[in-house]
Amino acid sequence: MRGLPALELPALELAPALLGHRLVRVGPGARRRVGIVVETEAYPGGDDRGSHTHGGRRTPRTESMYLPGGSIYVYRIYGMHDCLNIVSGPEGSGEAVLIRAVEPVEGVDAMRACRPGIRDRDLARGPGRLCRAFEIDRSFDRTVLGSGAILLEAGSPPDRIVRASRIGIDSAGSWAHRPWRFLSGSPTWWSVRPRSDAG
Repeated sequence: MRGLPALELPALELAPALLGHRLVRVGPGARRRVGIVVETEAYPGGDDRGSHTHGGRRTPRTESMYLPGGSIYVYRIYGMHDCLNIVSGPEGSGEAVLIRAVEPVEGVDAMRACRPGIRDRDLARGPGRLCRAFEIDRSFDRTVLGSGAILLEAGSPPDRIVRASRIGIDSAGSWAHRPWRFLSGSPTWWSVRPRSDAG
């Protein structure tokens, strides 16, 4: 077991440091859904064309990324999929870490109820699936991790960390190929396997 990382770390440090820790969603009646974080992506802002805050861009949606580290940024893609991010770095830095996948370990029945007919390996494998399984939506945007229904609990350090290119940001050009996706644990739970781990 190890302590939780400082959420004010830069995104490129926080993303791998979150692996192995437990994402917790506390629902009505204190019912818990828990998953071990197995896949993250770093979005450090600044020059990174994959970041929503590239070049200091500020919009009503991206304002969440400028909050202090440990804040929550939830955005929607394709008009239907919510994505959970943990803001990182100091206030104003515009950095965040996308939680791409977790391995469900507690409250699996509640996750299944949110995603009927979906096999267990796909319950929280991918950011949109994760948010549906954990019932995380835009209402959590700009809240603070640990102050409400979403928190982290300390977990065990991973035996191995795999680095890979980020997913779904082809428009970012060469920035899409930076190895800023971090994976650990069993590939069964990863959203997309890196080519070297495909099989």
